[in-house]
Amino acid sequence: MKPSEDRLQGFQNLMPHRIRKILLVASPYDSFILEQDGQLSDLILTELLDPNLRNVPSMVSVSSGEEALKAARKNRFDLVITTTHLGDMHHSELARRIREAGLKTPIVLLGIENREPAETLARQALPDIERVFVWQGDRRILLGILSHLEDRWNVQHDSGLVGVSSIILIEDNPRYYSSFLPMLYAELMKQSKSVISEGTNLTNKLMRMRARPKILLCTTFEEAEDYYRRYRRTILGILSDVDFPRNGQMDPHAGLDFARMVRAKDPELPIMLQTLDPAYVPGAKEVMADIVLKDSPILLHELSRFMTDHFGFGDFVFRTDASNEVGRAPSLHALEPLLHTVPDESILWHAARNHFSTWLRARAEFSLAEKLRPRRVSDFKSVVAIRRYLTDSIREFRRERQSGILSDFDAARFETATSFARLGGGSLGGKARGLAFIRQLLYRHRLRKRFPGVEIFVPSAVVLATDVFDQFLEHNDLRDFALQEESNEAIEKRFIEARFPEHLFEDLMRYLDLADYPLAVRSSSLLEDSPTLPFAGVYRTYMVPNSHPDRAVRVKELVHAIKRVYASTFFREAKAYMQTTPHRLEEEKMAVIVQRLVGVRHGSRFYPDFAGSARSYNFYPAAPMQSEDGIACVALGLGRTVEEGGRALRFCPKYPQHPVHFSSPEEIVANSQTEFYALELERPDSHPDPTAELKLYRHGIDAAREDGTLSALSSTYSVENDAVYDGSSRAGVPLVTFAPVLKQKLFPLPEILELLLDIGQRGLNMPAEIEFAVNLSTPPGASREFAFLQLRPFVVSRDLEPVDLEHLPREQLVCFSRSVLGHGHVEGIRDLVIVDRDRFDRSRSAEIALQVARFNGELAAQGRPYVLVGVGRWGASDPWLGIPVTWEQIAGARIIVECGFRDMAVVPSQGSHFFQNLASFQVGYFTVETARGGFVDWDWIQDQVAVDETPYVRHLRFERPFRVAMDGHRGGGIIVKPS
Repeated sequence: MKPSEDRLQGFQNLMPHRIRKILLVASPYDSFILEQDGQLSDLILTELLDPNLRNVPSMVSVSSGEEALKAARKNRFDLVITTTHLGDMHHSELARRIREAGLKTPIVLLGIENREPAETLARQALPDIERVFVWQGDRRILLGILSHLEDRWNVQHDSGLVGVSSIILIEDNPRYYSSFLPMLYAELMKQSKSVISEGTNLTNKLMRMRARPKILLCTTFEEAEDYYRRYRRTILGILSDVDFPRNGQMDPHAGLDFARMVRAKDPELPIMLQTLDPAYVPGAKEVMADIVLKDSPILLHELSRFMTDHFGFGDFVFRTDASNEVGRAPSLHALEPLLHTVPDESILWHAARNHFSTWLRARAEFSLAEKLRPRRVSDFKSVVAIRRYLTDSIREFRRERQSGILSDFDAARFETATSFARLGGGSLGGKARGLAFIRQLLYRHRLRKRFPGVEIFVPSAVVLATDVFDQFLEHNDLRDFALQEESNEAIEKRFIEARFPEHLFEDLMRYLDLADYPLAVRSSSLLEDSPTLPFAGVYRTYMVPNSHPDRAVRVKELVHAIKRVYASTFFREAKAYMQTTPHRLEEEKMAVIVQRLVGVRHGSRFYPDFAGSARSYNFYPAAPMQSEDGIACVALGLGRTVEEGGRALRFCPKYPQHPVHFSSPEEIVANSQTEFYALELERPDSHPDPTAELKLYRHGIDAAREDGTLSALSSTYSVENDAVYDGSSRAGVPLVTFAPVLKQKLFPLPEILELLLDIGQRGLNMPAEIEFAVNLSTPPGASREFAFLQLRPFVVSRDLEPVDLEHLPREQLVCFSRSVLGHGHVEGIRDLVIVDRDRFDRSRSAEIALQVARFNGELAAQGRPYVLVGVGRWGASDPWLGIPVTWEQIAGARIIVECGFRDMAVVPSQGSHFFQNLASFQVGYFTVETARGGFVDWDWIQDQVAVDETPYVRHLRFERPFRVAMDGHRGGGIIVKPS
């Protein structure tokens, strides 16, 4: 055997210790995210650093600790991954009981950011858990876990066998190394591909890829020192934190000392340090190490660039002989069209040498490889027959592989009513993941036939995955600009002017040939709809009429909308929101959902009969309702009314005939919906200015009466009798009360919502929130439509400890409320920002919001949380209902109080995006209802001296802090004066 062949044989023997069977202990939703977002085998194909796998790891998912124990005793697993949200036991108890059962299987804890902060998990005593990781929206974390463990198990063998290189990564914070590892492994794969000679045989390329460098994760000085001494001759470089444990204690100079030790022996070895403290920059220069600040918005980019610059496979290359390249395919998707066009001699060259089956096997497409490999060139009558056999086999294989919940977009197979397809690689993002999960739930529970005459479905869609976003930014050099630019207008203009990936234009045109309906272009970022940080309303959604007769104009409109969703990733609102989370905007990636807009055309208007949201937990129940009975919020027309906190109807699905909050005719009239949103299909011209806002149009209720959509949702107010009557047959003022649906059962909305919320909650193992739209105006004989538009988890405090509200005298309280969102005690707040009730002017609501934002910005910059008090509904889109602040304008408030107007009570808007963010960030939210005994001591507030004020807003500061107590489970709260 030649030395080179012996060396290649050594490559085949690398990585003897593999993870082949994994037990995942997680809720069905978490399991779906980690295991099936793009399919685990496909993920390994595209991301893992060893594409020549002999065994693709399999995964068994269970949703409780008891199921995990039973499975672990019955089967042999190489790894147990458990999340923190098991339902029946704590993760530490599960690990302990696995060990008590005599099982030595490695156990990894995967925290879901932000259910428990990474630092809290890391500080917990977890003697039976090998390592703590944190999932932050990037599906590649699973591969980071597997690769990390396999690298640690195999480094000694592989390094000794053929000299496999290693990179030392020193980081003790789980959040950071959970972010670093997926990026580092992806970078290694990309770099390894780029240095392989194009003249090398494809089989050899695949085997050499097994020798990719290891990443050795260390969390202490001693662990890193041991790795360095043992594998010093094969270390490629070092990526190190500055402050990490040494001799059992945190050492703020450990990274610098480690770098000095390395420099004494290897002066040229690349070293990069990471720190939050700029004071370490001189020390890094002293030890000749690069350094980057951890709070840099481009931290991952800097690490990637460092590896590219200092740490210095592939495509299927069509040839006619050993050296003459005639084409290349980076994927199976790209291989199929090239098989039609490459020269005959190239087909014969590769077929005779089994290159096609070898290339497929390296990518874990085992079934297709096994189908092609036995065939010989002599089995076919001509090259045409070989081409046909190859293309037919690949097409059949892809069709079978994509027959699940998600497929690659193919115009020949796309069903305009039901298909859900992907364009590009990478993640689907949170919102699209939720839709894919919904489709699975609907199929599993066979809901299509559950309600006769009603079609329950997820509207057809195409998802542009996150790789398209990355390509768009990179090819147009937009990332650094967008991260640094503060003007939304400048960002949007630059994004619209940028070149869109040309290879997607044809796919989008083919899609528009099929999609003859209006479209919703929706954001679906990695972090969107996460369990605790929903990013609700942070990114943009645009509606596209898709009605122009010229397809070129329609595709231009669609691409503009996609670019604008991309641009919204970097808008001021998104940046401000991100600053209140533990994430960096650099980590965010945007997928885009292009989805059929649910509705019916009425002249030039397009809208569903009604739309809304529902939640399985109600923060403000009124007898006989319980919190666990849930709450729904619905409005005539498109769902924008509900999202923005406008006038809409709220009801409990379990008690649909019990009014929520409003019972008197006066209250019903005052809060009834007066406008609705619809998409205008026949605008004067297709926006000659592509940066012009694609707005939905508001219409008065009379327009719905003209369209025939009002009667199914309305009641009538008789001025003469001062009474509200169900239906629209009487003379009087029409009111949107949904009485025909909720009382006369015109449509089984409460029953559908109750069932779907139950299914969603069981699928998530936590409270669920859904969004939906309903078409009642369907053609005669056709089913009415219930479109499931979104599913996301909704976090509710599990703290069952009762909170003592201290029955103090009224004069000691600033505020008392029986309707409170939040649970626990809050102390240390000394600032109060008040929208002065006596000065408040509804016509100046927008101006007041800006004044509130000013105080918020000043206090946030000082790191001072505050209590915010105002009249009307905070975050309402209708300025006549309250103060139309956006989330970033009040993000520094720790406690928010809303009071009714002197002449009108205001219902808390549980269906709005603003409310979702309040709940997720655990902001205490007091709704003061005087009818239920709630109050604010306005006289006391008025007597206090302001440290600053504007015409409508006052800022008070006190030497002693307020005391706040909230019992969210019983719905009460107090704010005690700082005296």
